[in-house]
Amino acid sequence: MTYVVEVLRQEHRNIERLLRVLEQELIVFDRGNRPDYEAVIGVIDYFKDYPDSCHHPKEDLIFEKLKSRDPVAAANIGDLEIEHQEGASRLRRVAQAVERVLSDEDLLRQTVAEIIHDFINHERRHMEMEERTFFPAAINALRPKDWADIALKLAERRDPLYLEEKFNMRRRKILEIEAEAEAERLD
Repeated sequence: MTYVVEVLRQEHRNIERLLRVLEQELIVFDRGNRPDYEAVIGVIDYFKDYPDSCHHPKEDLIFEKLKSRDPVAAANIGDLEIEHQEGASRLRRVAQAVERVLSDEDLLRQTVAEIIHDFINHERRHMEMEERTFFPAAINALRPKDWADIALKLAERRDPLYLEEKFNMRRRKILEIEAEAEAERLD
């Protein structure tokens, strides 16, 4: 397995942790209680920036190579760019719903819950498809030179280590906020 795919898999695990934070706060909301909106907004802000800044560019480079090496496998995967755009659109709906709740606008709790569940479920299905279909196809089709080209292009990106560390710090802060909220709810 290549290093880049392992990095992407770790990023998926990190994303899943944040989806669980959002899901936990949604459970609190569904019970009629007030969720920790600092955690919710932190997750939303993370998803607004992180995927397009750090995660998707890696996948896009791999997918472009896959299309040239194995067009049939790439066609079976579909259009990752559209999938990513749909995820961003679902996230915007989540952000708008949360903004409306925080502004005390009329919005059914069930509607908010459906919007957030839709986002969480879509993200999980998308990552599962990448793990089960996209990554194995890339590992099978791409050659060492392809992976070296991808690694070089990723290294040439503007401040890649700074960006990754910035998002790691944001993710850790969200997880700390969630842990504190959980501890307070247990008291």
